[in-house]
Amino acid sequence: MGVRSGAATRGGIVAGRVAVGKSPVPAPGHAADFLLDRLLYRDGLILVVDKPAGLPVHAGPKRGPNLEDYLEALRFGLPERPHLAHRLDRDTSGCLVLGRHRKALRRLGRLFEAGRVEKVYWAVVEGTPDPAERRIELGLEKRSTAARGWWMQVAAEGGQASVTDIRVLASGGGRSLVECRPRTGRTHQLRVHLAAIGHPILGDPVYGGPLQGSRQGGPLLLHARSIALPLYPRRPAVAVTAPPPPAFVAAAGDLLPRGVAEPQTGPDTRIVETP
Repeated sequence: MGVRSGAATRGGIVAGRVAVGKSPVPAPGHAADFLLDRLLYRDGLILVVDKPAGLPVHAGPKRGPNLEDYLEALRFGLPERPHLAHRLDRDTSGCLVLGRHRKALRRLGRLFEAGRVEKVYWAVVEGTPDPAERRIELGLEKRSTAARGWWMQVAAEGGQASVTDIRVLASGGGRSLVECRPRTGRTHQLRVHLAAIGHPILGDPVYGGPLQGSRQGGPLLLHARSIALPLYPRRPAVAVTAPPPPAFVAAAGDLLPRGVAEPQTGPDTRIVETP
């Protein structure tokens, strides 16, 4: 079971496979099953969806649309809807894992707590980090004021231990495409770590780095590119990749690896095999 690419098909179930595609960020009144078009992987324990940027994963103090409102459509015959196994920031796109039942959530929780889940993010940042490969180890702490609300910052002493490995994939035009592998899962960790070394993510309204020129104040260029979960003892890790969204592709341009920004053949080329 897993993700295969290269075979275009129309939506629906064909020969035991489910063809899945892309949908825009939902607005109030959007189809309740829009996540079906963003399904990347499905088996008996988990689902992986391609979360759109701009949609919170759960309700905040102001309520409003959030991803949990749309999980009922992903039951696939089970008595309960799936639940979040981890979180992504509202403005981050890409791979998001859901547990289909309590047993799955317990197993996923142990994997995340033990640091056995390999997460890869892509970020477009200001400038070019030097050295091109490095480990960032900076403790984080939460701050808040009535005027600004809350934010995370590097702790002067102590703080939450936070570790990120980064690697520059490409540079040009005063910006770089950086691969980030968080070794801990702190709130806003990648955004704070990259800003702290002088290379904030473009489009980040909290920690600096608005897109330059005509795209000033554009979207946060942070994408959860892939995730690998060693769910089954005698099988390879479940590895899932999410294509970057159009806004990310447009902003990153020729920094992206060849083929990533090319249009797909047919309505969709991502296939998920059913159990």
